[in-house]
Parts: sequence; C-alpha cells; structure tokens
Amino acid sequence: MIFIWLDESDRHGEFYSNFYGGILVSSKHHREVMERMRSIVNEVGINDEIKWQKVNEYHYEKYLRVVDELFDLAKEGKLKIRIFFRHNQFTASRLTPEEKKAEYQMLYYQFIKFAFGLPYADEELDSMTLFIDEIPLRQSERDEFLSHIRGMANDPVLKRKGLTIADDGIVEVNSKQHLPLQFMDVILGAICFKLNEKDKLKAEGENKIGKRTLVKLKLYKHINARIREIYPNFNIGVTTPIRVQSDSWTQVYRHWSFIPKYHIRDSSRTKRAKK
Repeated sequence: MIFIWLDESDRHGEFYSNFYGGILVSSKHHREVMERMRSIVNEVGINDEIKWQKVNEYHYEKYLRVVDELFDLAKEGKLKIRIFFRHNQFTASRLTPEEKKAEYQMLYYQFIKFAFGLPYADEELDSMTLFIDEIPLRQSERDEFLSHIRGMANDPVLKRKGLTIADDGIVEVNSKQHLPLQFMDVILGAICFKLNEKDKLKAEGENKIGKRTLVKLKLYKHINARIREIYPNFNIGVTTPIRVQSDSWTQVYRHWSFIPKYHIRDSSRTKRAKK
C-alpha cells in the first residue's frame, strides 16, 4: 500500500508554469515518517502551518531543520519526492478549446500517473491513497477530474501491478492537517522561486533585493545542496536523467520538466531572450 500527498504551486510564472509536487510513502514507512515529521515540528516549535510564503529570518532556522528531516527521510529510502513543471517556451499544439480550458486537470493527471514511475514499482500496488490539496475546480469539473484519476486502476500495466484505488482512496484535504503537504510546499515553493527568478525581484521603489527574499534564496541554496547530496550533477531546470526505466520509481528525488508531445517552441520566452 502506498500513500501520496499532492500539492500545486504557480500555474503561471514568468519562465516556468504548472508546478506540481508530491511525496510518496509506502505503508511500511508510513508510521515512522509521520512520527518524525511531527517530532521535528514540535522540537523546533512551529505552531502554525509551514509554508514557503512564510519563510523569513525568524522562521529560517526552523525551516532549515524541517528541510533536513525531509531529505534525511528521502536519503534513507523512507519516502520519494517528485516535482513537475512546464517551461513556457513549449506550448502544446493540436489542443481543442475544451482541452486548453482543462490544462490544470490534464497536467495534474499526467503528474500523478507518470511522475512516480508506478509501472516499475518494486512492491505490490494493492492499494493507493491520494491526498490532494484543495482542488480549485467547480464541482462538475472536480468530479470528472477525480473520475479520471480513479480510472488509473484500469490501465493495463498498473492493473497487472495490482493497483487498486478504493472509493475513499482519493481525498481532498486541507494542508493544515497534513504535514507532508506542508513539507512539500517549502520544496515546491523554493524550486518555483528559483526557476522564475523571484530571487532577483526588488520591491517597488527599492534599488536592492529585500531581506526576506535573501533569506528565501539562502534556504533555496540549502535545499539545492541537499538535492546534490543525492545527485551531484543535479540541474534544477531539466528532467532528472535515468539510466533504466525503473529509475523513475527507485530514484528518491526527481524533476520532470514537461514538454508536450506536440508543441510549438517560442525561444523569446526563455531567460536568455529576456536578458
């Protein structure tokens, strides 16, 4: 049995958009992961929701400990972290107006189904429970979206792996009640922050970067260093390389820079062109 917590960040950024993040924990590690997350939060004295937007000088040391605990758990093989985003220079072509309108659902579905390498799981997927942070869709759109996710259990490959999703196996939740979502918010926020060069933004009327932005940059650099402990040649803006297909499951941390199969490329939307 596996549990996956799913979060999203910026739908539209200057250079990168459609950010999704997830943390996967198998049932054999579930209790330890949850206990260690609660323990570190209590130890450092965090009493409110953990969010990237709250990073400041006061929270910095506390959030540093949270990040370290998350990556310690990942390095020990107790959980897997996945990040998904799309570079704005690649725009999907051959989409109907309805498909363009459903971009959020379509990309989220791709992330859930493929980012974790489920077809290559080295354990039986007898049951999967998804905890999805609040879904910003109308009821009818939300129901259709969740129906498509449940349909994953009918995929021939995943069906052979034994994947089942119970009627109550997809849960829309409030991140305030789920520490994995809060931990993920910090990582996802940091990646979005750097890829969209928010570290270079200056407050209106100011000639220098603000203190809070500098603290966020410092935390991002620490996160990057922890990732590089796992992958020394880590490149934040590209899909994490694999040697064999099963790496998509076994790797504890992965980025997926999504490029639509049929797309139009606009090089004027790159960082180099902006400069």
